[in-house]
Amino acid sequence: MLNLTKPLAVFDLETTGINVVKDRIVEIFVLKINTDNTTEEYHELINPGIKIAPEATAVHGISNEDVKDKPHFADIAGKLESFLANCDLAGYNSNKFDIPMLIEEFLRHGVDFDISKRRLIDVQNIFHKMEPRTLKAAYRFYCGKELYDAHGAKADTRATYEVLISQIEKYKDVDYVDHEGNVSKPVKNDMDALYEFSYNQKNIDLVGHIGLNKKGVEVFNFGKHKGKSVKEVFRKEPQYYDWMMKADFPLSTKNVIKKLKLQSAADNSSFIIKDD
Repeated sequence: MLNLTKPLAVFDLETTGINVVKDRIVEIFVLKINTDNTTEEYHELINPGIKIAPEATAVHGISNEDVKDKPHFADIAGKLESFLANCDLAGYNSNKFDIPMLIEEFLRHGVDFDISKRRLIDVQNIFHKMEPRTLKAAYRFYCGKELYDAHGAKADTRATYEVLISQIEKYKDVDYVDHEGNVSKPVKNDMDALYEFSYNQKNIDLVGHIGLNKKGVEVFNFGKHKGKSVKEVFRKEPQYYDWMMKADFPLSTKNVIKKLKLQSAADNSSFIIKDD
């Protein structure tokens, strides 16, 4: 049993492709574990409003015909938001893909799905740090079973939940040594510890375009300004901010840089570049 202080929503998405900005969700399955460890399920096939790439159908088996009469995300956004209310979130590779994709869909339909007070637990990150492999191999390794329906949202979600339970049991007394030599026991029946261990604290936005340097300063993780202070770049090159807001960056990333620009403007009224 999980030691929970709030519900934990383990979920998986199937999509039209892997581009967070351009692709859409076609299936979601959520297994919500309440604080008393009772469970609830939410499952939906979704009409994405765009064509599903054949490559994506080859992976998850969902065709355009399967979803043509299903609700659009706008139709289920309110119900899904309510189901996920006050939940921490868990998944497999969820911090890099499923959570950014879900939030992008919410933002696209005017729902500001706040994750600032949610713990994000990525089972893949725990797995890769302790036993680098895939979900199918993780299921075999931790649970001693074969995952026959891999790449179906329901099967993957249930497998992810079972793997998490097994990870907690397997590693409860195991030390982890990080790259700086710090020793800890992070994989235990505690959502704060799992969140700290499985979430990349150095990323400011969900997909990792904006990170933190060793001094705790927000920096770009890509492009010509990689490693440079976001606020400083926006002060000296405001057109770079304009370009990012018009380019195909996720809405969640745009929200982050918008906040950083406003903070920078507050620090330097009228955005004037000052001499050192």
